[in-house]
Amino acid sequence: MNANEIILVNFSGQDKPGVTAALSGILAKYDAIILDIGQAGIHNMLSLGILFQTTNGKSGEIMKDMLFKSYELDIHIVFKAIEDEDYSKWVSMQGKNRYIITLLGKMLSAKQIAAVTELVNEQGLNIDGITRLTGRVHLDEKIRATKASVEFSVRGTPSNKDEMQKKFMEISANLEMDISFQEESMYRRTRRLICFDMDSTLIETEVIDELAMRNGVGEEVKAITESAMRGEIDFAESFEKRVSLLKGLDESVMHEIAQNLPITEGADRLIRVLQKIGFKIAILSGGFSYFGNYLKDKYKLDYVYANELEIENGILTGRHLGDIVDGKRKAELLRLIAQVEKLDIRQTVAVGDGANDLPMISIAGLGIAFHAKPKVKENAKQSISTIGLDGILYFLGYKDSHLDEM
Repeated sequence: MNANEIILVNFSGQDKPGVTAALSGILAKYDAIILDIGQAGIHNMLSLGILFQTTNGKSGEIMKDMLFKSYELDIHIVFKAIEDEDYSKWVSMQGKNRYIITLLGKMLSAKQIAAVTELVNEQGLNIDGITRLTGRVHLDEKIRATKASVEFSVRGTPSNKDEMQKKFMEISANLEMDISFQEESMYRRTRRLICFDMDSTLIETEVIDELAMRNGVGEEVKAITESAMRGEIDFAESFEKRVSLLKGLDESVMHEIAQNLPITEGADRLIRVLQKIGFKIAILSGGFSYFGNYLKDKYKLDYVYANELEIENGILTGRHLGDIVDGKRKAELLRLIAQVEKLDIRQTVAVGDGANDLPMISIAGLGIAFHAKPKVKENAKQSISTIGLDGILYFLGYKDSHLDEM
């Protein structure tokens, strides 16, 4: 045998303390070089792989000691010699593109996972690792978790990235799940700013509709709102029309509505976790600053930019003050806040449901269409439609086992 032989050794069996220490200790005894190492466990079963290179021609002694140790530990062991050329080719593959695919839903079935992994294979990508982000599935359906998420680490260059993204969206719609497809990079792991739309995103209502109902023009305003969110009419034009219909409403109604805003499922958990890990949180809303500032105070948020209603003698005039916060303005504000916080735009997250959110969603490092209109989902790279806002935590790569510590 060559003095510097490369050997891959795989161990499998019942997981127990000290296995890795015992096996790596043998390699240390013979001054072997560990080129790669990986370990995974499922249901108390261990799978450990070590790729090493000998330095003194004692591969026989190493394998003999490992065989004895594996017998002692009651684990299975397999050796494979690796040619230098094959190793060099494998190393050269490490520079290839890396992506993270996150599956999210109330439950994840074999059918859903098969559809995703088949597409990965069709696109010529290789799965390097699979990690479950949510807790284990309980057999008792009554106490089973209401969300499930699995993360795939893949490597390679998709044969058609746009087509792959399109098919992911089709799978999401057909199999009632959410799929995030992101490039793996340092920016994905260092995101520190999240910007939310407010109405129908951070809260489960359109405040302007609530105000309109109190003023007896609910149906008229709601129709204009829905048309604007679908992108059928210009947001600024629709905004002017809707605000004009609020003329004569008493200011006290705004306070009453603010006190009873329906917070979106998962928002409390998401905000609490993000604040603990150092995120700056902003509301960028085409709605009204009165309600944005109420949420800012409630959750101790960092920024709020929204539209201000003109009020005279405690009565809404049907006009607004200042420039309208439309889609273009939201994107500008996202860039501005990132600059103030000294962040690269790739370190930002934007979340919204309407057509006026698309500009900020499209420029953010992670843009998410949340329970969004069809047009928005079609144009966003990531979407969440199956669970609440805290689903964003899994798209960011966080595990329940870590989140439970916060």
